[in-house]
Amino acid sequence: MSFSNRFELDGIAFQEPNEHFFTFNNPYGACRKCEGFGMVIGIDPNLVIPDKSKSLFDNAVLPWRGEKMSRYKDKFIEKAIHFPIHRPINELTEEELDLLWNGGKGIKGINAFFDFVESKAYKIQYRVMLSRYRGKTNCHDCRGTRLRKDTSYVKINGKSIIDIVLMSIDDAFDFFNDLKINQNENNVTKRILPEITNRLAFLKNVGLGYLSINRASNSLSGGESQRIHLATSLGSSLVGAMYILDEPSIGLHPRDTEKLIDVLHSLRDIGNTVIVVEHEEDLMKKADEIIDIGPFAGAFGGEIVFQGNYSQLKKAKDSLTADYLTGKKEIEVPKKRRTSKNKLVITGARQHNLKNVDVAFPLHSLVCVTGVSGSGKSTLVEDILLPAVKKELGIFGDSQGEFKAFSGDISHIKAVEFVNQNPIGKSSRSNPITYVKAFDDIRDLYSRLPLAKVRGYKPGFFSFNVDGGRCEVCEGEGEITVSMQFMADVHLTCEQCKGSRYKNETLEILYHEKSISDLLNMDIASAYQFFRENKERLDQKIADKIEPLVKVGLGYLKLGQASSTLSGGEAQRIKLASFLAKGSKNPATLFIFDEPTTGLHFHDVQKLLIAFSELVNTGHSIIVIEHNLDVIKCADYIIDIGPEGGDKGGNIVFSGTPEEIIHCKESYTGKYLKEKIK
Repeated sequence: MSFSNRFELDGIAFQEPNEHFFTFNNPYGACRKCEGFGMVIGIDPNLVIPDKSKSLFDNAVLPWRGEKMSRYKDKFIEKAIHFPIHRPINELTEEELDLLWNGGKGIKGINAFFDFVESKAYKIQYRVMLSRYRGKTNCHDCRGTRLRKDTSYVKINGKSIIDIVLMSIDDAFDFFNDLKINQNENNVTKRILPEITNRLAFLKNVGLGYLSINRASNSLSGGESQRIHLATSLGSSLVGAMYILDEPSIGLHPRDTEKLIDVLHSLRDIGNTVIVVEHEEDLMKKADEIIDIGPFAGAFGGEIVFQGNYSQLKKAKDSLTADYLTGKKEIEVPKKRRTSKNKLVITGARQHNLKNVDVAFPLHSLVCVTGVSGSGKSTLVEDILLPAVKKELGIFGDSQGEFKAFSGDISHIKAVEFVNQNPIGKSSRSNPITYVKAFDDIRDLYSRLPLAKVRGYKPGFFSFNVDGGRCEVCEGEGEITVSMQFMADVHLTCEQCKGSRYKNETLEILYHEKSISDLLNMDIASAYQFFRENKERLDQKIADKIEPLVKVGLGYLKLGQASSTLSGGEAQRIKLASFLAKGSKNPATLFIFDEPTTGLHFHDVQKLLIAFSELVNTGHSIIVIEHNLDVIKCADYIIDIGPEGGDKGGNIVFSGTPEEIIHCKESYTGKYLKEKIK
């Protein structure tokens, strides 16, 4: 290992490194240009070179086209005699790209060109040119790492801290683990180096080796954030602590789940207690103790159905979990796979870690995009396919990832819906029945009752959002919020309406002995039965709107439950229910789901698959990013990306049916799917 702090550039005053020199959270160590943010409003490389399949000679650099500006391209070609001018931009090496952008001895690159344009910004034509290529982009000085530029002059084994920060966790671990040091250097690093390798190893072990060290924490998924906290706990070496984890397997491929189980066992083995809320079968098998709560959800659950180990669970009675694990109940493999001649084709996808891949997505089918964590699934579907479809449908605004071409039978798609786990509403006034448009009919029903007609109550009178029948003390909230300034707000039940949200005179209007407040406090499954048993036309209309919520496994929620209290998985299924409620009225739609089985039991996954089939059978198309093997085995078509995560992923490992993927030796998904397909 060699330490060096020399530099070849003349005229630079080099600051002596100290503990603040290598941190962007301190003004001393932050990049001078972006002030430690990593991003600047500057020249956007994607606008300068929009089509990276072209070469420099074929006018890949957009501002170097035209009679006047092409002389800058000609001058570059003349000076850079060894530069491959006929090679596509996306096939250039890092050194060749650096030469194109930053130039070299006697060679002026793209950045020098834009420096010249900025020097002429007093002329309108140059200001217009700059505006065409400006955008939010990585800072050139620090390469997005937020560290001051001169930190790159301090190197260990030829790597600066900027180089290391841009590595993946896997690569950084290999770098530090393979460091060759002499006795003197060992005295300096003997306490620091093991700490670095141990902490990186913890991140690898929880399945996060594909992440870049420079990755912003606000860009992580919920599952990734939880696993980082888990790695932190491992690094702290606490003993005698209790860890409570809520579905740590979210977003994990079955292969990565095995690593997670090893981590949880290591926490247990050093003297800690680990409690996990989980639906993952592999985690149940490796647990020392299982507590099964049920037998069903909501008002029909809340009992301890079983407590014991996995082998004892198989003999449990009245346990849905046991029924699915023992095979008494199962999610059956479809007897026939749907086939379709129509498809959407992405050519040359190369965003992030994707390796210039070509992918075909069949329409009018259930398509599963699979692969280990960080393999490129979300990049392909959410960053490339979704914006491309939206653009074809005339919906603009989303930035597109890098790809060469989009083609296929787009005429078969009239709309696109991305159903993710974002909240359906942050307000306590939004609830499941407002989302499926059933509350309008319920208020109309109450306004038609004899007593309501005598008093002149209109449908709006039964809304808790406007003046009329709502409690005016809490304004229909059912609770009073007391601001505590520097502490969290305190929520107290309204003393006037006792949490019912309505005035006493509103609650006097009863339908089959139930006030509107009683109705909102019913679980969805009971409310569905309540309206279905009454044969009036309006009752049946309400039941029809509520039915999709029951179909997607949300019968345990209350009709009036605030949307802000719903989990991401519940919010996603409510969105799905709203589409089911519309039925065939919806135009042919491409639905894209991001891990819809998050938080779902086997029984609920089965309901979800039935809902998916209904959508496909009514002429829609579904693409699902998923790790759940029960969903994957029921897919009509699988696109498996990998083989690994990060830089070692981004390739199409397999495309075809579940029966075919189990014979693909390169596919981790196929390996784990074998047990499910008999």
